[in-house]
Amino acid sequence: MTKPIISRSFLAAVSPVALVLASCGAAVTGDKASASSDDTPFKVEQVASFDEPWAMAIDKTTGAMIVTERKGTIRLRLADGTPGTVSGAPKVDYGGQGGLGDVIFAPDQSGATLDGRTIYLSWAEAGQGDTRGAVVGKGTLSCPQPTTCAIQGLSVIWRQVPKVTGQGHYSHRLAFSPDGKYLFVSSGERQKFTPAQDLGTNLGKIVRLLPDGTPAPGNPWADKPVPTNQIWSYGHRNVLGLAFDAQGRLWDLEHGPAGGDELNLVKPGQNYGWPLVSDGDHYDGKPIPRNSTRPDLAAPAISWNPVIAPGDFIFYSGALFPQWKGQVLIASFTVPGVVRVRIDGEKAVEEARYPLENRIREIEQGADGTIWLLEDGPADASGHLLKLTPKT
Repeated sequence: MTKPIISRSFLAAVSPVALVLASCGAAVTGDKASASSDDTPFKVEQVASFDEPWAMAIDKTTGAMIVTERKGTIRLRLADGTPGTVSGAPKVDYGGQGGLGDVIFAPDQSGATLDGRTIYLSWAEAGQGDTRGAVVGKGTLSCPQPTTCAIQGLSVIWRQVPKVTGQGHYSHRLAFSPDGKYLFVSSGERQKFTPAQDLGTNLGKIVRLLPDGTPAPGNPWADKPVPTNQIWSYGHRNVLGLAFDAQGRLWDLEHGPAGGDELNLVKPGQNYGWPLVSDGDHYDGKPIPRNSTRPDLAAPAISWNPVIAPGDFIFYSGALFPQWKGQVLIASFTVPGVVRVRIDGEKAVEEARYPLENRIREIEQGADGTIWLLEDGPADASGHLLKLTPKT
């Protein structure tokens, strides 16, 4: 079934509130398939509940899962579903979009338990006065029992510069390069617009670091001082997804304003245009020049207007859904559910939408090909962990 396109002008005519809501969810450029419950290829099992979950990381060897909750709590779930605890979480600046953020394991680790695993966390950190910014920390798990872990030696290895007012657009997604040599961090422009074009700050950028947080050699501006020598690409707004495809190419997924969500193929030194261009407009209706007007800037592989309001995304590589191998699966607030996108060279085409009951913040793939989702639980309700497996 093809879903009709609803124009922004129609939304504005209906209600100005509807236009604002469109920036947090609706359709995309071009037609797209919408899967009903009858033709959805997976079954959904609700297996756990969390308080405002933001991210999860699945250990490849043990299958254990670590989940972050925005208020600053870290949860543990073993592969058999047994819950556990992780102490030693950092103090976070909770509010707005801020709090505890992403979590990933360092690459190439193994062992029968999580004991000794190196992990990376991101969170919002308070600054002087009414300022704050995202940071990334590195620590080691100490697990005297399989269900009881503590983070030891957690230290900040990277910070957004400068800290600014407001509580939005931290981004702070983390991803290691396939060879394990480089840590990539998405750094939002903190709703300040112009820093995204300023190479003297790391706001509105994707940065490439060594695993210890120092700027990686070979970055586009490696001969410049910090933070310029951290920068890999710039002109970004609010990047809530970072992932590498099977070819080793880095992609990002970012929120646009009122329209203009983007999936980008990220290349070193490229300018992705924000706030100079967008396929959406400002929330107050003020137009923004379209990406097509600036061929000198990097254009998105696909953009959505109205938006899908994306969370995280993955390139699916598992065996349970072989027809999806190499495709992008996006956690979406607006559908709400999962959006599936096919990569065609350096461009992308939306293939289908799979509606679910609640907004989806996070998506990960288990070692066996199972798809795991975290609902974007509001402050007054739980966000559930969902397990997607093929229908029998």
